[in-house]
Amino acid sequence: MKESVYFRADLNSATLSPGGCRFTRKSSITSLEARIRRRTPSISTMNVAHEIDLLVQEIQRLGSKNADGQTSVKFGVLFNDDRCANIFEALVGTLKAAKKKKVINFQGELLLQGVHDNVDIILLQE
Repeated sequence: MKESVYFRADLNSATLSPGGCRFTRKSSITSLEARIRRRTPSISTMNVAHEIDLLVQEIQRLGSKNADGQTSVKFGVLFNDDRCANIFEALVGTLKAAKKKKVINFQGELLLQGVHDNVDIILLQE
């Protein structure tokens, strides 16, 4: 008796048994695995937190106290600093993430070099 196996691209594996061929699809993640993944911080989340910590250090290094006693720095100063250029792969993205977490504040949603060089970035949490 000759057995034949048919290949189907949408199925993940095929098993041969004496009674014939059985195709199985690998199951997606279970609901328990999904809940665990949501509660466990991912590597990218930890990197964002680390970059925000580095941003706070750089704002403290480059900035000065304003009238309210908060540390502030101009976006142009931060953007054009050589050390910041070496530390931050995406400074604007890090600023946006820090603003979302209410670590810093600045006017507008997005800062662009040249256009927003005089915008103050205010450190809310020291």
